[in-house]
Amino acid sequence: MQQPRALVFFGRSRRELEAFPITAQDEAILQLRRVQQGLTPHDWKPMKTIGSGVTEIRIHDATGAFRVIYVAKLEDAIYVLRCFQKKSQKTSRADIDLATRRYKQVIRGARQL
Repeated sequence: MQQPRALVFFGRSRRELEAFPITAQDEAILQLRRVQQGLTPHDWKPMKTIGSGVTEIRIHDATGAFRVIYVAKLEDAIYVLRCFQKKSQKTSRADIDLATRRYKQVIRGARQL
């Protein structure tokens, strides 16, 4: 097993995750720990509309559907871009736009290192 990479909550994503019900928070952290260990989350899909290497963790809980969008393609860390409760079948444009802006900021910062 590889050494776990750092987990970086970008923007307000930590607060967004903390707004989840405790059971959804626990599941999100469990799945992010899997990613840190080089494993894939149990339920996920690529989010190519946001950017290269961006993935969405899908969490289904008794209180609803929750999403964690992250990018793990950078060597230094796994960046959590956006956490939110999904209210409809389709991910809202606002959630996609916010994750896209954060992704671009992460990539710009990585290039400056």
